Amino acid sequence: MGTSFSDWIGTVSDFVWGPPLLIFLVGTGIYLTIRLGFIQITKLPYALKLAFTKHQDDTSEGDISHFQALMTALAATVGTGNIVGVATAVVLGGPGALVWMWLSGLFGMATKYAEAILAVKYRVVDEKGQMAGGPMYYLERGLKQKWLGVLFAAFASLAAFGIGNGVQTNSVALAMKSTFDVPLYVTGIVLMVATGIVIIGGVKSIGKVVSYFVPFMIFFYVGSGLLILIMNYELIPGAISTIFSSTFSNEAITGGAIGAAIRYGVARGVFSNEAGLGSAPIAAAAAKTDFPGRQALVSMTQVFLDTLVVCSITGLTLVMGGQLDKKLEGVELTTASFEVFLGPAGKYIVTIGLVMFAFSTVLGWSYYGEKSIYYLFGQKSILPYRVLFVLVAGLGAMTTNLNMVWAISDVFNGLMAIPNLIGLIGLSGVVIAETRLFREQLKREEANRRVS
Repeated sequence: MGTSFSDWIGTVSDFVWGPPLLIFLVGTGIYLTIRLGFIQITKLPYALKLAFTKHQDDTSEGDISHFQALMTALAATVGTGNIVGVATAVVLGGPGALVWMWLSGLFGMATKYAEAILAVKYRVVDEKGQMAGGPMYYLERGLKQKWLGVLFAAFASLAAFGIGNGVQTNSVALAMKSTFDVPLYVTGIVLMVATGIVIIGGVKSIGKVVSYFVPFMIFFYVGSGLLILIMNYELIPGAISTIFSSTFSNEAITGGAIGAAIRYGVARGVFSNEAGLGSAPIAAAAAKTDFPGRQALVSMTQVFLDTLVVCSITGLTLVMGGQLDKKLEGVELTTASFEVFLGPAGKYIVTIGLVMFAFSTVLGWSYYGEKSIYYLFGQKSILPYRVLFVLVAGLGAMTTNLNMVWAISDVFNGLMAIPNLIGLIGLSGVVIAETRLFREQLKREEANRRVS
């Protein structure tokens, strides 16, 4: 019975994450990119400046700053996908999968922009005076389809316990056991206490913690990866040539390898940056901002940083390391590749990076799940949710096999995208109108700067 149920869940997961959803995800990104005039390219420099400087004053509506909202979203997205997911894509789809990961990231920036605009525009103030927003609110208040909002919130709240919690803490515990021989229960207790301390204070507490924690963890891992690239710069042209020839060679096209590259490149790219899933706009809705478009540009940079920076560094290191033929999978491949260039230190860097990435995902998703539960059941559900979330963090760490939980939560993670993408397409006119308003505001600001 167990095996048959496991097989059934695997089949459902393959169906949910099959070509129709991937085409819907990327197609939505392409559609929005065209309608928005390639905003992810034309406004990227301004968006990055906005993300890392204090623009808005404290009188703007919201709970946390642009930067804290970005870091909360990055906390949830920069996770095991950046270390394990990239390696899985390269193993299953070949080095060419990275090209499709980059393309899905490029178009995903437009999707993320649209999600954030709608999240801020249709957000509400809850009974505690805090912002509540995300796909469930723009599906109900913008698209006038509350049933789709309820569906999204149900899928998101279930995914939060799995892909955003138990499987992440399990990755942390197994990594700590493998590298430092720390017992699973010790890691579990530490994670329960740490998670409880942070999430009990709500989004402001989460925002403060991740605004310090996330830049450090990204700098730590990205810095190590950049060190590898700089020290071995002569290998980079060959690696890039391998990636593109693996994608567009006659052998890849005629042999069907291009299909696997697209399938795993897009799927793992979306898994990593979450563009189109509807999770990150929940954090964007909490941001202090005077215009929805301003926060939307900040949110857009999240995909750029996650996929086009962090995932690229992992991917290039994997291809340069020459370990792809050794039948290694996931974190083993990433670890082996880092060890080629950094010796024994490579293992510790990957393990510590994985621990930090996974824990940050738990913090970010705790907020997504909380807002989804709040939408469904109101304020009275928040405390029980937080208690249960902390318990699941510990149980996940102490469990030796979470394949079933991973598969189930993977299904809910994919199902979240369907109502969200329907909302993005249906409300694309609102996105364009808000973008036009914000562009006019930017022109006024530029004119005022010239005068002063």
